[in-house]
Parts: sequence; structure tokens; C-alpha cells
Amino acid sequence: MKILFDNGTPNPIANSLIGREVTFARQIGWHELSNGELIQQAEDAGYDVLLSTDKNIRYQQNLSGRRIALVIRGNSLWPVVRLHVDLIADAVNACTPGSYTEVPIPFR
Repeated sequence: MKILFDNGTPNPIANSLIGREVTFARQIGWHELSNGELIQQAEDAGYDVLLSTDKNIRYQQNLSGRRIALVIRGNSLWPVVRLHVDLIADAVNACTPGSYTEVPIPFR
């Protein structure tokens, strides 16, 4: 499974996704792409999952017919997110092509 981390995704989450190929948008020069461009580029490059914090993406983009799954975290602050990496890993492992999943992470 190929997973793309957007700019707001803390790098250490990758450690909980054992056996998965993780790429960071910044590493491949996609960190300045708009959401629509990022989703399209990722899908065209064969990524299975985009991990993001942008909850508005589902309202800003037409996601119907997409092959890439979106897993959206409700928080990007590592001190809080680190307490919920298992929920994120579970969401990634359970997603299906074209699905949209929000992982609720509190802000405290």
C-alpha cells in the first residue's frame, strides 16, 4: 500500500504504518499543490491513500469516482496525535479505494 502524507501530517506516524510505503509530499515537490492537484497527482502516481488534516477537502473536491482513499485526521499537533496513532493506522488499514474516513482526534 502506497501512502502519501500531506504537509500537515507528522512524520512519526509513518512508524505505525509498518509494511506500508510512505512518501511525504514535501520530499517529492508536491507540498505546494492545491488539494485537487495533489489528489490527482497522487492517484496518477498509484498512491492508495492520502493522509491529510484538511477536513474541508470533501466539500472542496469532487471525490466521486476516485480510486485514492482519503484518511483525514482531526488534529495535526504531534503531542496529541501521538496518543492516537493506533486509530490512524486502523483507519489506513481499513480504507478501501475511493473511501473517505475522518479520524476524530481531540485538541487536548
